[in-house]
Amino acid sequence: MFATLNPSSVLQIPPLQRFKKLSLSTSFLHGSTPLSFLSKPAPSPPQTLNFLPSIRAMKSLQGRVVCATNDKTVAVEVVRLAPHPKYKRRIRIKKKYQAHDPDNQFKVGDFVELEKCRPISKMKTFLAIPVPARNSKKKVAEAAAGDLGIPLESQQQV
Repeated sequence: MFATLNPSSVLQIPPLQRFKKLSLSTSFLHGSTPLSFLSKPAPSPPQTLNFLPSIRAMKSLQGRVVCATNDKTVAVEVVRLAPHPKYKRRIRIKKKYQAHDPDNQFKVGDFVELEKCRPISKMKTFLAIPVPARNSKKKVAEAAAGDLGIPLESQQQV
């Protein structure tokens, strides 16, 4: 593998020529490797493009207005269930978001949907949209009124 050199000849050879006498068995010395191995791999054939829309993260949230004192801004509290990191029991996690309310139409306690939009200010990146309240008493009152289209016995004409 290595050329044999006696100690007396090593001292007489200049330093650069010492290494030239050594024969190393590598294919990368002095560009002896063909360029086909060093070049980038050939690109794979183009795949057919899929024109379906990509799946994106959730862009809207629902919550309750907790503060409406600022002009054109409401603070909305969003509640979600998540497992506890240690006990694995589902717990409620609350987070407050600032949302844009251009008409100042929302009051404390209203249910709103937060839709992601461009940043309006440093903290406001959501737009508040009205949502009918859950378990509202109006729906219960309408259901009790007998709005089935069948008249009650006292309302029937004889």
